[in-house]
Amino acid sequence: GQPRDIIAAVAAGIDMFDCVLPTRCGRNSLIYTFDGPLRLRNACHANDQRPLEEGCPCRACLHSRSYIRHLFMAGEMLGPVLASIHNLTFYQRLVAMLRAAIVDGRFEEVSRDLRPRLSAGMSEPDAG
Repeated sequence: GQPRDIIAAVAAGIDMFDCVLPTRCGRNSLIYTFDGPLRLRNACHANDQRPLEEGCPCRACLHSRSYIRHLFMAGEMLGPVLASIHNLTFYQRLVAMLRAAIVDGRFEEVSRDLRPRLSAGMSEPDAG
C-alpha cells in the first residue's frame, strides 16, 4: 500500500508486507519521498538538479531529478529502474524508521509527524 497505509498497518501490529506498489509507481515515474510524492514527468522537474531525495543513500539519488526525468521522457528503461530502486529504498527507510520508533517508545509521535509529510503534494497534477 501507500506509505500512509504502511504506517496504519504497523500501528495495527502487522510486521510483514508484500507489495508491488513501490516498483509499479517507479515504473510510472511516481517517486516516494518523506516530503510527499514526486511525479517526475511533470515539467517542473525538467531543470531540477537536486537528487530525488536529499539524504537518501540509494543509487538513484546519485543522479538529478532532471536526468531521471529525461530518461523517462526519452523512453529509456534506466528511468523506471532508478525510480524503482529509489522507491524500494524509501520503503526500507520508512519501515526502519517505524521499527526504531517502536523500540524507542515514540511510534505515536513519529507516525503523527510522518502522516501529513508523506501525503504532501498528493494532489499535484500529472503533466506526463
